[in-house]
Amino acid sequence: MSRRAAEEAILAGRVSVNGAAASLGDRADPETDEILLDGIPVGQAGQKLYLAMNKPRGVVTTMSDEKGRRSVADLVAGLGVRVYPIGRLDLNSEGLLLLTNDGDFANRVSHPSHEIEKCYHTLVRGEDLGHAAERLSRPMRIDGYDIAPAKVRLLRVTDGGEALLSVTIHEGRNRQVRKMCEQAGLRVLRLVRVCEGAVELGELPPGKWRALTKEEIAFFD
Repeated sequence: MSRRAAEEAILAGRVSVNGAAASLGDRADPETDEILLDGIPVGQAGQKLYLAMNKPRGVVTTMSDEKGRRSVADLVAGLGVRVYPIGRLDLNSEGLLLLTNDGDFANRVSHPSHEIEKCYHTLVRGEDLGHAAERLSRPMRIDGYDIAPAKVRLLRVTDGGEALLSVTIHEGRNRQVRKMCEQAGLRVLRLVRVCEGAVELGELPPGKWRALTKEEIAFFD
Protein backbone atom coordinates (compact mmCIF):
# COMPACT_ATOMS: atom_id res chain seq x y z
CA MET A 1 0.00 0.00 0.00
CA SER A 2 1.02 3.62 -0.29
CA ARG A 3 2.70 5.43 2.63
CA ARG A 4 -0.51 7.42 3.20
CA ALA A 5 -2.63 4.24 3.26
CA ALA A 6 -0.14 2.59 5.63
CA GLU A 7 -0.32 5.56 8.01
CA GLU A 8 -4.12 5.43 7.94
CA ALA A 9 -4.03 1.69 8.72
CA ILE A 10 -1.74 2.34 11.71
CA LEU A 11 -3.93 5.17 13.01
CA ALA A 12 -7.00 2.92 12.67
CA GLY A 13 -5.37 0.33 14.94
CA ARG A 14 -5.14 -2.28 12.18
CA VAL A 15 -1.38 -2.83 12.61
CA SER A 16 0.40 -4.56 15.48
CA VAL A 17 4.05 -5.39 16.17
CA ASN A 18 4.80 -8.32 18.45
CA GLY A 19 1.27 -8.23 19.81
CA ALA A 20 1.16 -4.49 20.61
CA ALA A 21 -0.72 -1.87 18.61
CA ALA A 22 1.64 0.08 16.37
CA SER A 23 1.99 3.87 16.42
CA LEU A 24 3.30 6.25 13.78
CA GLY A 25 7.08 6.42 14.00
CA ASP A 26 7.54 2.95 15.48
CA ARG A 27 10.35 0.85 14.04
CA ALA A 28 10.18 -2.89 13.26
CA ASP A 29 12.33 -5.49 11.54
CA PRO A 30 10.29 -7.81 9.27
CA GLU A 31 12.96 -10.50 9.69
CA THR A 32 12.67 -10.70 13.48
CA ASP A 33 9.43 -8.94 14.50
CA GLU A 34 5.87 -10.18 14.03
CA ILE A 35 4.07 -7.49 12.04
CA LEU A 36 0.34 -8.00 11.51
CA LEU A 37 -2.18 -6.12 9.40
CA ASP A 38 -5.75 -7.07 10.34
CA GLY A 39 -4.28 -10.10 12.07
CA ILE A 40 -2.40 -11.26 8.94
CA PRO A 41 1.45 -11.44 8.92
CA VAL A 42 3.05 -8.98 6.49
CA GLY A 43 6.49 -7.83 5.50
CA GLN A 44 8.18 -11.12 4.64
CA ALA A 45 8.74 -12.12 1.04
CA GLY A 46 7.00 -15.37 0.21
CA GLN A 47 4.76 -15.24 3.27
CA LYS A 48 2.22 -18.07 3.16
CA LEU A 49 -1.33 -17.04 3.99
CA TYR A 50 -4.24 -19.20 5.11
CA LEU A 51 -7.63 -17.51 5.35
CA ALA A 52 -11.22 -18.37 6.19
CA MET A 53 -13.88 -16.23 4.49
CA ASN A 54 -17.63 -16.00 4.87
CA LYS A 55 -18.63 -15.83 1.19
CA PRO A 56 -21.90 -13.95 0.75
CA ARG A 57 -24.65 -15.06 -1.59
CA GLY A 58 -24.30 -13.51 -5.04
CA VAL A 59 -20.47 -13.47 -5.00
CA VAL A 60 -18.65 -15.73 -7.46
CA THR A 61 -15.79 -17.96 -6.30
CA THR A 62 -13.25 -16.75 -8.82
CA MET A 63 -10.41 -14.24 -8.80
CA SER A 64 -11.88 -12.51 -11.87
CA ASP A 65 -15.21 -12.66 -13.67
CA GLU A 66 -15.81 -11.99 -17.36
CA LYS A 67 -19.37 -10.88 -16.56
CA GLY A 68 -18.20 -8.22 -14.14
CA ARG A 69 -19.89 -9.81 -11.14
CA ARG A 70 -18.55 -9.31 -7.64
CA SER A 71 -15.96 -11.97 -6.82
CA VAL A 72 -14.06 -13.17 -3.78
CA ALA A 73 -11.06 -11.29 -5.19
CA ASP A 74 -12.91 -8.06 -4.45
CA LEU A 75 -13.29 -9.09 -0.82
CA VAL A 76 -9.53 -9.57 -0.32
CA ALA A 77 -8.42 -6.70 -2.56
CA GLY A 78 -6.83 -4.82 0.34
CA LEU A 79 -4.72 -7.77 1.47
CA GLY A 80 -1.74 -6.87 -0.71
CA VAL A 81 -0.96 -10.54 -1.46
CA ARG A 82 -2.67 -12.69 -4.07
CA VAL A 83 -4.55 -15.63 -2.61
CA TYR A 84 -6.96 -18.00 -4.32
CA PRO A 85 -9.93 -20.06 -3.15
CA ILE A 86 -9.68 -23.75 -2.29
CA GLY A 87 -12.68 -25.37 -3.95
CA ARG A 88 -15.84 -23.50 -4.82
CA LEU A 89 -19.19 -22.32 -3.58
CA ASP A 90 -21.70 -21.59 -6.31
CA LEU A 91 -23.18 -18.13 -6.84
CA ASN A 92 -26.22 -18.70 -4.63
CA SER A 93 -24.41 -20.62 -1.89
CA GLU A 94 -22.69 -18.92 1.01
CA GLY A 95 -20.53 -19.53 4.02
CA LEU A 96 -17.06 -20.89 4.73
CA LEU A 97 -14.48 -20.61 1.96
CA LEU A 98 -10.78 -21.24 2.50
CA LEU A 99 -8.18 -19.21 0.59
CA THR A 100 -4.40 -19.49 0.43
CA ASN A 101 -1.30 -18.88 -1.67
CA ASP A 102 0.18 -22.23 -0.62
CA GLY A 103 -0.35 -24.81 -3.37
CA ASP A 104 0.64 -27.78 -1.21
CA PHE A 105 -1.84 -26.78 1.48
CA ALA A 106 -4.59 -26.32 -1.12
CA ASN A 107 -3.96 -29.82 -2.43
CA ARG A 108 -4.08 -31.36 1.05
CA VAL A 109 -7.42 -29.68 1.72
CA SER A 110 -9.07 -30.43 -1.63
CA HIS A 111 -7.71 -33.82 -2.77
CA PRO A 112 -10.52 -36.43 -2.62
CA SER A 113 -8.25 -39.05 -1.06
CA HIS A 114 -8.03 -37.01 2.14
CA GLU A 115 -11.83 -37.13 2.60
CA ILE A 116 -12.06 -33.80 4.43
CA GLU A 117 -15.58 -33.44 5.78
CA LYS A 118 -17.62 -30.38 4.85
CA CYS A 119 -20.81 -29.52 6.73
CA TYR A 120 -23.65 -27.48 5.25
CA HIS A 121 -26.77 -26.03 6.85
CA THR A 122 -29.43 -26.45 4.21
CA LEU A 123 -32.88 -24.86 4.36
CA VAL A 124 -35.22 -27.01 2.26
CA ARG A 125 -38.84 -27.51 1.36
CA GLY A 126 -40.47 -30.79 0.33
CA GLU A 127 -43.50 -33.03 0.67
CA ASP A 128 -42.03 -35.73 2.93
CA LEU A 129 -39.13 -34.25 4.85
CA GLY A 130 -38.48 -37.36 6.93
CA HIS A 131 -38.25 -39.65 3.92
CA ALA A 132 -36.14 -37.11 2.01
CA ALA A 133 -33.64 -36.79 4.87
CA GLU A 134 -33.40 -40.57 5.03
CA ARG A 135 -32.84 -40.69 1.25
CA LEU A 136 -29.89 -38.30 1.57
CA SER A 137 -28.30 -40.74 4.00
CA ARG A 138 -28.15 -43.49 1.36
CA PRO A 139 -25.78 -43.84 -1.63
CA MET A 140 -26.76 -41.88 -4.74
CA ARG A 141 -25.64 -41.68 -8.35
CA ILE A 142 -25.21 -38.11 -9.60
CA ASP A 143 -23.73 -37.01 -12.94
CA GLY A 144 -22.53 -40.57 -13.54
CA TYR A 145 -20.74 -40.85 -10.19
CA ASP A 146 -21.62 -42.97 -7.16
CA ILE A 147 -21.90 -40.50 -4.29
CA ALA A 148 -21.13 -41.63 -0.74
CA PRO A 149 -23.98 -41.29 1.76
CA ALA A 150 -24.21 -37.98 3.58
CA LYS A 151 -24.47 -37.55 7.33
CA VAL A 152 -27.83 -35.83 7.83
CA ARG A 153 -29.41 -34.31 10.92
CA LEU A 154 -32.71 -32.46 11.18
CA LEU A 155 -31.97 -29.24 13.05
CA ARG A 156 -35.46 -27.75 13.08
CA VAL A 157 -38.76 -27.43 11.23
CA THR A 158 -40.20 -23.94 10.67
CA ASP A 159 -43.84 -22.94 11.09
CA GLY A 160 -44.00 -22.69 7.30
CA GLY A 161 -43.12 -26.35 6.90
CA GLU A 162 -39.51 -25.79 5.86
CA ALA A 163 -36.70 -27.84 7.36
CA LEU A 164 -33.15 -26.90 8.29
CA LEU A 165 -30.85 -29.86 7.70
CA SER A 166 -27.24 -30.39 8.61
CA VAL A 167 -25.66 -32.23 5.66
CA THR A 168 -22.05 -33.46 5.92
CA ILE A 169 -20.15 -34.80 2.90
CA HIS A 170 -16.49 -35.37 2.06
CA GLU A 171 -16.48 -35.34 -1.75
CA GLY A 172 -17.56 -31.87 -2.85
CA ARG A 173 -18.43 -32.40 -6.51
CA ASN A 174 -20.01 -29.58 -8.50
CA ARG A 175 -23.22 -28.44 -6.74
CA GLN A 176 -23.29 -31.81 -5.00
CA VAL A 177 -25.53 -30.96 -2.03
CA ARG A 178 -28.05 -29.18 -4.26
CA LYS A 179 -28.20 -32.15 -6.65
CA MET A 180 -28.53 -34.61 -3.78
CA CYS A 181 -31.43 -32.63 -2.34
CA GLU A 182 -33.10 -32.43 -5.77
CA GLN A 183 -32.84 -36.20 -6.16
CA ALA A 184 -34.38 -36.61 -2.71
CA GLY A 185 -37.35 -34.43 -3.71
CA LEU A 186 -36.24 -31.32 -1.84
CA ARG A 187 -36.05 -27.73 -3.02
CA VAL A 188 -33.04 -25.87 -1.58
CA LEU A 189 -33.93 -22.40 -0.31
CA ARG A 190 -30.60 -21.59 1.31
CA LEU A 191 -27.25 -23.36 1.48
CA VAL A 192 -24.52 -22.32 3.93
CA ARG A 193 -21.21 -24.14 4.44
CA VAL A 194 -20.47 -23.94 8.16
CA CYS A 195 -17.47 -26.23 8.59
CA GLU A 196 -14.56 -27.71 6.62
CA GLY A 197 -12.31 -30.06 8.52
CA ALA A 198 -11.33 -28.31 11.76
CA VAL A 199 -12.31 -24.85 10.47
CA GLU A 200 -15.69 -23.52 11.52
CA LEU A 201 -17.53 -20.49 10.14
CA GLY A 202 -18.60 -19.37 13.60
CA GLU A 203 -19.68 -15.72 13.89
CA LEU A 204 -17.55 -14.46 10.99
CA PRO A 205 -19.67 -11.77 9.27
CA PRO A 206 -20.58 -12.15 5.55
CA GLY A 207 -17.88 -10.73 3.30
CA LYS A 208 -15.22 -10.80 6.03
CA TRP A 209 -12.21 -13.05 6.48
CA ARG A 210 -9.77 -14.09 9.19
CA ALA A 211 -6.46 -15.90 9.42
CA LEU A 212 -6.53 -19.60 10.22
CA THR A 213 -5.04 -20.57 13.56
CA LYS A 214 -1.94 -22.75 13.77
CA GLU A 215 -4.13 -25.59 15.03
CA GLU A 216 -6.53 -25.27 12.08
CA ILE A 217 -3.64 -25.31 9.60
CA ALA A 218 -2.05 -28.31 11.32
CA PHE A 219 -5.29 -30.29 11.02
CA PHE A 220 -4.69 -30.62 7.26
CA ASP A 221 -1.08 -31.86 7.58
